[in-house]
Amino acid sequence: MTINDEILTAANTLANQGIKPTVARIKTKLAQPVPLPTIISVLKSWQHDPNFIKPHSTINQGSTPKQTDDLTNTISLAITKALTPLQEEISALKKEIQELKNQLNK
Repeated sequence: MTINDEILTAANTLANQGIKPTVARIKTKLAQPVPLPTIISVLKSWQHDPNFIKPHSTINQGSTPKQTDDLTNTISLAITKALTPLQEEISALKKEIQELKNQLNK
């Protein structure tokens, strides 16, 4: 995909979301730095084409709040699942240490 295609894709993606494509908004969506004159030049000739988007493009399209919540929940569950055996092992080791201390004090 060329830089111009990437700019056009970003503009169309924003327009499809009901957001007016501006130079600043386009710049934040691009995968690599592009000179402002290039963005301005492409935007001047841009006309909205709802079908001119690449679903697997390198553009950062952002995520919806639901996707963010789902991802957060998935990560939280994975962390909990990974930590549970470690917490159980720590508890068992603490108990064993306490028992050893009790045996030494007798």
